[in-house]
Amino acid sequence: MIIVFGSINIDLVTPVERLPGAGETVLGPGYAVHPGGKGANQALAARRAGADVALVGAVGRDGFGEAALALLAAEGVDLSGVARLAEPTGAAFIAIDRDGANQIIVAAGANAAAEPDALRRMPLGTKDILLLQCEVPAAVSIAAAQAMKAAGGRVILNLAPAEAPAAALLACLDIMIVNEHEALVLAQSLGWPQREPEDIAQRLDAERGIAAIATLGAGGVVAWQGGVRHRLPAPQVAVVDTVAAGDSFTGAFAAALADDGDFARALRHGLAAGSLACTRPGAQPSIPYGAEIATLASEEATRLSSRGNP
Repeated sequence: MIIVFGSINIDLVTPVERLPGAGETVLGPGYAVHPGGKGANQALAARRAGADVALVGAVGRDGFGEAALALLAAEGVDLSGVARLAEPTGAAFIAIDRDGANQIIVAAGANAAAEPDALRRMPLGTKDILLLQCEVPAAVSIAAAQAMKAAGGRVILNLAPAEAPAAALLACLDIMIVNEHEALVLAQSLGWPQREPEDIAQRLDAERGIAAIATLGAGGVVAWQGGVRHRLPAPQVAVVDTVAAGDSFTGAFAAALADDGDFARALRHGLAAGSLACTRPGAQPSIPYGAEIATLASEEATRLSSRGNP
């Protein structure tokens, strides 16, 4: 079982010709409303990739609450651990330019009051994986991680949005997933001089015993686990927007890891899922299913093998 403890949002998305600078207003032709939030996105991604998934978090008792949970419920994610609170449902305001780049502002709402109580009541075990992000308060993420470690399960942190992780949280981690910006924030928070994502990932693995994955956008992914380097290029896809690409990677990676424990295979599936998400608009609507993930991962493995790559 994968238990995701994290944010649940509604996303308001507008296309723009270009992203605004500081103090600048840019007009868009309209907007779409999609369910989102990193916790919810990663729960859906893991579920669509084939895992049994439970989501723990909070939404408001407002018009956005049920809409934020609709796709998760339809796909069979266990939502019994989602609280309904007086605070408004979290919301993200997303602008996407013609090249697919985005700017995102997140209003926490009910996510700021999320608690891991439902997770503590679950029959956690050694085969379970806890998936965390940084859109709920750090203190409750630490409590969730400590509960999973006490049960003998594994903990994965996606350090997004980027913030300095607490020492108590680092002590619970088995795997960390970062993008290039998040890797730099991590290094700065630890007082490390490294600035390249791979160097940071290697040091995290070597010094802290935390397997580290750095996603590099169009550059693919590099990871270090137990002193072993993994490097995969990204599949060539037509990018529509990059919203939920990182969440798709993380959820599919966790699902594949839970399936058979093969770290390298999980990287391939995560990379395929993140790439496929870039070919479709929106957050949760863009998240791919297991069959298409497996197909693209297999095609990429064949292509790389034919070129003599591992």
